[in-house]
Amino acid sequence: MAEQTEYRQTPYLPPAGAAELLLVRHGASQAARADRPFPLVGGQGDPDLAPEGREQAERVAERLGRERIDAIYATTLRRTARTAEPLARRLGLDVRVEAGLREVHLGEWEGGLLRRMVAENHPLAQRMWTEERWDVIPGAEEHEAFRERVRASIDRLARNHPGGRVAVFTHGGVIGQALALAAGSRPFAFVGADNCSISRVVVVDGRWSVRGFNDIAHLPHGAPAPLT
Repeated sequence: MAEQTEYRQTPYLPPAGAAELLLVRHGASQAARADRPFPLVGGQGDPDLAPEGREQAERVAERLGRERIDAIYATTLRRTARTAEPLARRLGLDVRVEAGLREVHLGEWEGGLLRRMVAENHPLAQRMWTEERWDVIPGAEEHEAFRERVRASIDRLARNHPGGRVAVFTHGGVIGQALALAAGSRPFAFVGADNCSISRVVVVDGRWSVRGFNDIAHLPHGAPAPLT
């Protein structure tokens, strides 16, 4: 009797030519205060990292420093560049800038005001969560424009790094939008990534797949889990 071929389950591997993007939210930034609004860069709040954010950046560098990383990107806002610095030093890589993955523009709620409005459960904050749109905030970036710039930036990075693995230090709103696009989900389904968490998107032939969300195994409150 001929021996039967067995087909076993195997671990996931990205398809040939796929770009794997590790979307890292920046470390915790400085606390917002009504009497000390964040400085603005291009009209957007630009706080530095808080002490705990710097510690988180070192921890994510230790985690990713054991992995193959082909390039490191940050945005135009310093909290992402500061978070990327420890990994760049460890790997001997430059931090490249991807302006298209800067945080959603919050209009009149920039400078740290969003935190206060959410904490006070302002009626517009309630509407923002209900409608799952940042642009209910006066002067905020339009939903469709934000979605399309995130899409264009992710596609550009994937085209530039076929078969590569890229660490992208970015923002919570951007990570939420990118994963919503990849999953075809509600706009805010993935909003709320922890500071210095790692989320994974794989892109091949224009198709995006979610391979992980909010991995915090490297942080004190995280549970151990392999990256690959």
